[in-house]
Amino acid sequence: MEDSAHGSPIVSDERDELILVDEADNEIGTLDKGACHDGEGVLHRAFSLFVFDHEDRLLLQQRAPGKRLWPGYWSNSCCSHPRSGETMEYAIARRLEEELGLTCSLTRLFTFTYHARFREAGSEHELCTVYAGRCSEDPRVNEHEISAWRWITPEELDAELAADEDGERFTPWFHIEWRRLRGDFRDAIADL
Repeated sequence: MEDSAHGSPIVSDERDELILVDEADNEIGTLDKGACHDGEGVLHRAFSLFVFDHEDRLLLQQRAPGKRLWPGYWSNSCCSHPRSGETMEYAIARRLEEELGLTCSLTRLFTFTYHARFREAGSEHELCTVYAGRCSEDPRVNEHEISAWRWITPEELDAELAADEDGERFTPWFHIEWRRLRGDFRDAIADL
């Protein structure tokens, strides 16, 4: 479906069936996206993608103002959920194309669980797998998902995240993931 006001297709919906998991990533059922994020949230499978260019800059996105959780916040290149019946590999390729108009090879780095509440709008409670890849094309963003984007060096990003003490500029999962990338996965990213 395409929204003529934006010219971008609508690629996500609160009715999307997401995959519920336990802490060991065993599938235990499905639930619509809206219900997964209500209240304190229900643990579900998710992914975060980090796209670097050949100058080692990271592609950041600013979440669209229409997003239910953390609208207008800056975050990693792309993040979403596999839908019921999708493999993770299919879902990450689908979402990279839907949100950013990009294709690139992605390497799995780590999986972690987190919980974060966004005011009264709901929560993220996710078992999230983090991937990284390299692509020097500028994105063609989906305006329903992304309001702005930019390339940033790791050092510039370190400084911006350090200044975001109140967590009002960057998403909470991005803070967690970036610390882990900078601490444990520098070599893996250099080898992409």
